[in-house]
Amino acid sequence: MSDSSPEAQFRAALLGLAVGDALGVPVEFQSRAARRLDPVAAMRAYGTHNQPAGTWSDDASLTFCLAQALADGFTVGLTAEYCRRWYYENLWTPHGSVFDIGITTREALNRLQADPDLILAGGTDEYSNGNGALMRILPLAFYQAEAPLAERFQLIREVSAITHGHIRSAVACLLYLEVARHLRAGRPPAAAYAAMREQAPAQLHKLKIPTHETDHFERILSGRLPDVAVTAIDSGGYVLHTLEAALWCLLRHETYAETVLAAVNLGDDTDTTGAVTGGLAGLYYGEAAIPPEWLAVLARRADIEELAARAAAAV
Repeated sequence: MSDSSPEAQFRAALLGLAVGDALGVPVEFQSRAARRLDPVAAMRAYGTHNQPAGTWSDDASLTFCLAQALADGFTVGLTAEYCRRWYYENLWTPHGSVFDIGITTREALNRLQADPDLILAGGTDEYSNGNGALMRILPLAFYQAEAPLAERFQLIREVSAITHGHIRSAVACLLYLEVARHLRAGRPPAAAYAAMREQAPAQLHKLKIPTHETDHFERILSGRLPDVAVTAIDSGGYVLHTLEAALWCLLRHETYAETVLAAVNLGDDTDTTGAVTGGLAGLYYGEAAIPPEWLAVLARRADIEELAARAAAAV
């Protein structure tokens, strides 16, 4: 664990997430088989979205929108407005334009644009459980971290529901943020995962999460996850699969670089898996562990660092 000041942790989390995202952008939608033949080992340029090296996507953009809302006097409505402005006004884009967005997120932001009074615009059906809330939720690890569980979960649920209104997305975000909370406290990944697992059954019971929903998280909560074969890890866009993939990579590797490269080389939704994994890995290993040649090409690095400082000071 590196520098544990809130600002250093916030910087490392945002930079770690953005770097993981940027590593995945050039190979998004390519298969795991393609990655086995040609594994990502460094920052690449162009590829899937024809972007220069170091370009992050919607994952980091919407994470930065949440961080900016924290810096500017947080409300859920302000967060929703910044998310809308990203899509319609290019707020927090790496090079001034949006080039990647998930279907569920786009539909929600279209609803926000059409109705200025709407905040919780996310779909609530079971098929609205893509990873678009999980990918941007990490800054909440720094906001009201000591608040009672029910208050924290209500906040998580509302921030998730800006784009993803189903309870499963909110639970996935909660478990992810619980791991982040334990990493912030200095626990190594295995201990952070164990602490989350120990506490989660009672937490989910207290929050009245239905059993048929908690059952979806059985592989994570049973402790079996780190031991499953890579062939059993799915790296598509479903929120549960992204959470499993991120935790699996974090628990099986011992440096920032190994962890995020493992995530990207799972294939398919490479930018989001890289971002969700990279946020936790950055938080634990620290900014100094991120390869300097990756940070050197990262789009808007100075802006990200300034955002982290402002957000950390505000929370």
